[in-house]
Amino acid sequence: MSGKLRYCIYRAAQGTNGDVLYHLHGRNLDERIWNDDTYLTSLLQAQWQDHGELPPTVVSLSYGSTWLLSPRGERAASGLLEDLMGRLPEIESRTGVPRHRLLLGESMGGLNVLIAGLSAPRSFTKIAALCPGVYVDSPFGPLTNMRAGIERTGANPRMALGIWLPARKYIASEAEWQRISPLSLIERARPDFPALYLSNGLYDAFGNYEGTRLLAQRAAERGVRTEWRPLYGGHCATDVASLASFLVD
Repeated sequence: MSGKLRYCIYRAAQGTNGDVLYHLHGRNLDERIWNDDTYLTSLLQAQWQDHGELPPTVVSLSYGSTWLLSPRGERAASGLLEDLMGRLPEIESRTGVPRHRLLLGESMGGLNVLIAGLSAPRSFTKIAALCPGVYVDSPFGPLTNMRAGIERTGANPRMALGIWLPARKYIASEAEWQRISPLSLIERARPDFPALYLSNGLYDAFGNYEGTRLLAQRAAERGVRTEWRPLYGGHCATDVASLASFLVD
């Protein structure tokens, strides 16, 4: 524990490859979810083991069951982005200086890794965002836009609004939203930005497919190495084999 941040460090018994993978979890989970045999992270760890590949050291991070890495702004809950980036040296005094820093997150964590990696592109080599909360419409836009977005994406209205409306706890205005929206952050991307792995289920009940597909398209147009995995399934359907390869190649 370090301030509000809690983290666990996981090292595979067979050794590690010198990289450090920062894992940011989805809602209602915590820093202990890595390699939990009821969760997708155990499949990822098993994929590396089954193929005889040395995995990265994994640092699973948490600021609680629900959190957003918003930069410091008007809201009292903002500023977690600066807090996390400032704590990396402390964490790496325990893991050792990484050969490369990698980011992996799903759902809420998928959005958080995109915010961190695209805000500080020189700090990370790869970003893997699974079913991230990427939306075309702003939570500060007219309610009619939100309704249209729900209809367009086929999102469950309660689930989609349950993401949009709580976002106001961390961001206070449209200008602050643009500082964290991956679709805005990608506009400044260059070919030397971190490589991206993006995946989403076509029938994502949160309506994330549309925004994630558009993000992949814009990243590729800007020369960013981008692997886009559209999947036949629901929220956080994951192609574990391709994800495992992306993170250790």
